[in-house]
Amino acid sequence: MELVELAQNYFGDTRATSLAGPLGGFLIVALAVFTVLLIRNMNARIRRLPERFPPPAGGEPPEADESPEATGAGEVPPQARTAPSAAPPAD
Repeated sequence: MELVELAQNYFGDTRATSLAGPLGGFLIVALAVFTVLLIRNMNARIRRLPERFPPPAGGEPPEADESPEATGAGEVPPQARTAPSAAPPAD
């Protein structure tokens, strides 16, 4: 008799109005469809891109093997190296 009492459901009928299973399945299928459509759209856009882009305005494109040290891009300007002068003390 104790086993029957332990197996009783005190929370009411949980299966009659439950939509968690079908709703979760629908969401998974919808996400899969949207993902496939997104991948197809992005592939089509990538195929439409030109093979080479025109060089930027203002001259030749930078060389790929140039390092920042060679171009001076990594250097700190001389004004930034010096500490700002202290203001004169107020009287």
